[in-house]
Amino acid sequence: MSSASASNPISSQAHAGDAVPAWRQNKALGLIIVLISYVVATAAGVFAVRQTGYTDLFAQFAVADAVATGVIFAFSMAFRNSSFYDPYWSVKPMVVVVWLTAFAPEGAFADPFRIRLVTTLMLLYGARLTWNWMRGWTGLDHEDWRYVDLAKKTGPWYPLVSLTGIHYFPTVLVYLGCMPLFDALLRGGDIPFGALDLLAGSVLLGGIAMEALADHQLRQFRLSKPPREKILETGLWKFSRHPNYCGEMLVWWGAALFGMTVALEWYTFVGALSITLLFVFISTPMIDKRMLKRRPAYGERMKRVSALIPLPPKKA
Repeated sequence: MSSASASNPISSQAHAGDAVPAWRQNKALGLIIVLISYVVATAAGVFAVRQTGYTDLFAQFAVADAVATGVIFAFSMAFRNSSFYDPYWSVKPMVVVVWLTAFAPEGAFADPFRIRLVTTLMLLYGARLTWNWMRGWTGLDHEDWRYVDLAKKTGPWYPLVSLTGIHYFPTVLVYLGCMPLFDALLRGGDIPFGALDLLAGSVLLGGIAMEALADHQLRQFRLSKPPREKILETGLWKFSRHPNYCGEMLVWWGAALFGMTVALEWYTFVGALSITLLFVFISTPMIDKRMLKRRPAYGERMKRVSALIPLPPKKA
């Protein structure tokens, strides 16, 4: 296998262990518990916002986000599985666009067609990615292999590592990535839908399609139960070692471009750039290092095939 699914920049693998209680291996039960955790997190976030009395939307979003992430962290610790956080990456954008369109503040003025397009694309992105995580997650015994490695390396410090690195760090990144959506959905009613909107929509939809196709090809490869040493090198994976990550990055650049159609603010491209740097300097090297350790032939692939952007492979 060449890389893992991007339901989060961190992919999942079964939790290593010998005797695992049957209830932890029950997928339906696990999904119900995760769903409960997200309902509680959302309710806690809404309650916190009401208690603060903040009227600024960015401040409201930050408070709700911070509280909701804290609740998910509490569930992660209670059930000893930090993968409770994995769907947060794809669920949050859906909550944001629904919140902004359904509860737009008085005075919000945005182009109706832009609102419908942005909302539809972000819901499509979030729903597909969440579904991809759900069908690959086997239950509470299924935890991201990086989390397991971090727990072994950090020992008693792992709760702090999980709180900061696994939970709040990506929360901040997605928060920044969603900020341009506020402009696209609440401002610019006097700016007609135009060429930049089409470019933004094309980039975002292209990212969704690339990620979906890459995830499908990877899933089919895994289901074929190939020999352990075999590497996925067909379809999009022939031209990129991590095409799913490339698609994920395109989604956030598309969201940023939608914000730019209305206004160019200091935050417009900060989220997309931060998420790109995460994939380029953290997620991709970690996957490559693991693949190289498990499959020595992967080193030759690293020399021939582009890390992220699909390009014609070099000759061996």
